[in-house]
Amino acid sequence: MQREIRRHLAERCGTPQAPRLLGQDDLDPQHLRLGARVYQRQCAACHGMTGDGAGPVAEIMNPRPRDYRKGVFKFISTPYGSKPLRDDLVRTIRVGVRGTSMPSFHLLPDAELQAVVDYVLALTHRGELELRLAIEAENEGEIAPEILPDLVAEVLEPWQAARTQVIVPPIAEPPYTRDSVYLGKQAFLTEKAGCFKCHGADGTGRTSENEQGFVDTWGQRTKAADLTSGLFRGGAEPVDIYRRIAGGVNGTPMPSYHQALSGQPETIWHLVHYVQYVSDARRREVQAAYRAWRSPPSTPQQVRPGDAAGGQAGGG
Repeated sequence: MQREIRRHLAERCGTPQAPRLLGQDDLDPQHLRLGARVYQRQCAACHGMTGDGAGPVAEIMNPRPRDYRKGVFKFISTPYGSKPLRDDLVRTIRVGVRGTSMPSFHLLPDAELQAVVDYVLALTHRGELELRLAIEAENEGEIAPEILPDLVAEVLEPWQAARTQVIVPPIAEPPYTRDSVYLGKQAFLTEKAGCFKCHGADGTGRTSENEQGFVDTWGQRTKAADLTSGLFRGGAEPVDIYRRIAGGVNGTPMPSYHQALSGQPETIWHLVHYVQYVSDARRREVQAAYRAWRSPPSTPQQVRPGDAAGGQAGGG
């Protein structure tokens, strides 16, 4: 049965030497071959040759490199449980993921960047199809040829649907003001949003639940972010933070608050402003310490040499 699965995969997804992007037979083969070369040079050491996230250096990394084969990507512009846009993958590769071992590849020529994105998609679709083929073989004892188009459609339809699922705030961002930050803090601390349960009331993530850790879709231990670190892995623009709150972080315990805060887009924007304020806490502390260090010390009151000794003697 494994041989049959490999045959179907080769027919639909190609081989390492001649990769194909599932559902896009008209894509230039040279484009994908270029993507494969870039991937092997820049990505395979961490993400593995098959995209399984188990490259030779993956063991020493925390968090571990992404396993593409599940078709799950964390930092996306679509809701929790959805597929990313292709542009989401372009952005992640171009700018990297702050606070992790995933670097920026902004120096890659655009042709190479676009090619490697499509090769990552080829590995992703291959992994998703392989899983469905294995399940079909396990359940039915065979893989009937007529079932192949349905299995391919199961893989591709969520990716196509993602184009219509982009999280777009229904109202414009209000001004960043003290009142907005205050309202965001109030929402942060409510049971309805419950942000404080994982991130802590001060945003540092120092809660008993978070210290124990969670498990993500890839079976790895994970924790809620320390918001005071200033590291926004999915982007630091206000709309990026809005999408993290409204859409969650795919594959992790960070849920979508789209339903919980349904009809309250202004509350989500207030939360964005509070998160921005909290994320700046360490910088404010450093600046305050620096200003204190730079300020001239106050002139101490002069004490005559005999005063201190006399005082000690008088106390005896």
